[in-house]
Amino acid sequence: MKQIRNTIRRTLLVAGSLALGSALMGLPAVSSARTLDEIVASKKLVIGVNPTLPPLGIFNDKNEIDGFDVDIARKLGELLGVKTEIVQVGSPDRIPFVSSGKIDAVLGAMTITAERQKVIDFTVPLHTEVLGVLTTKAKPYKDWMELNDPAVRLVEVRGATPVKLVQEKLPKAQLLLLDNYPDAVRAIAQGRADAMIDVMDFMTEHTAKHKVDWRIVDAPIEVYFCGIGVQKGNDALREKLSAAVKEMHKSGYVDERWKKWFGGPMLHDPRTAPTYK
Repeated sequence: MKQIRNTIRRTLLVAGSLALGSALMGLPAVSSARTLDEIVASKKLVIGVNPTLPPLGIFNDKNEIDGFDVDIARKLGELLGVKTEIVQVGSPDRIPFVSSGKIDAVLGAMTITAERQKVIDFTVPLHTEVLGVLTTKAKPYKDWMELNDPAVRLVEVRGATPVKLVQEKLPKAQLLLLDNYPDAVRAIAQGRADAMIDVMDFMTEHTAKHKVDWRIVDAPIEVYFCGIGVQKGNDALREKLSAAVKEMHKSGYVDERWKKWFGGPMLHDPRTAPTYK
């Protein structure tokens, strides 16, 4: 009887929360996601991974989805005692897929934000992303606001989120817009730009291709905490996955996989988040 009441309660919570979320974010009609018991009984955990966010998700030489998130997804299945099925999602699909019950959980740079928490629930943070300044050891910058200078030449990727921040907060700096990250990093390496602002964790792949004394300014602009998303109200699954994330941190599995895929240690410890309980 208790289990039935909990199921009814969760269903009502899902319906109520997602009705609000759908109105806020234009999401499709909602159906109840599978419970933890149903996932275990089926012996399969279905997780969405975005293969367009290397090295979190990437297509390998066999055209299979690979990357940090895939390793994490498979380990989650192992810890739950079930197999993992990977489902491809795009950035716009991530929340609709999990909120509509098409997948059990979603990875893919899922930054925990108040707006998203109106629609889905998150586990404890799995990893962080540091928004900071990439420059070289030849440059003196100690804080990102020092870049607000007419003599500073910034380079950014056209359409990337930091462009707006640069235009609003650093209007005095010169701004060179290029079409992709390899070109932007190359511009600094060749001395055509002094610095760029973006998620520093994703820069290693590009900086490693240039023999330059790179430097990340010590004071980060912002730190984002990213978790695993589940359908609103699916508390048993969220708690089980949170316990699995903690186990992966404790065993060193997250750090080891991060170093493998990102080429270095995570820049900020996700366990420092106030929500990491």
